[in-house]
Amino acid sequence: MARLMIGDLARRTGTKINTIRFYEEIALMPRATRTDSGRRTYDEDDVRRLGFIRNGRELGFSTDELRSLISLSEQPERDCGAAAAIARNHLADVDARIARLLRLREELQQVATTCERGRMADCRVIDGIADGGVS
Repeated sequence: MARLMIGDLARRTGTKINTIRFYEEIALMPRATRTDSGRRTYDEDDVRRLGFIRNGRELGFSTDELRSLISLSEQPERDCGAAAAIARNHLADVDARIARLLRLREELQQVATTCERGRMADCRVIDGIADGGVS
């Protein structure tokens, strides 16, 4: 099996080298095998794992959630209820963020349309942000 250098892994996964090193440091990625000269090398399992991490981060999963999911995936005979619970909790967080964003959208829409012809001294955009109303 061919080994990949860190630059090759970065190119294949679209991940920055510093990010790969960080994921190793926080144990999302296993410590890389080293050559005699100390260079990190990776295999296809590392490519798949890093792809999983990148996709999970894009979906908004925290590093702790990903760490838990990775740990669960290393127990193939285990029931997937724990993974489903992580997904349900993440879904609840996503729903809460969507609700906050919808409220923000409504408030911004209202403020932006009522302030189009007024004076800056009476500007609801500035007042709303200053008062914390637009959040």
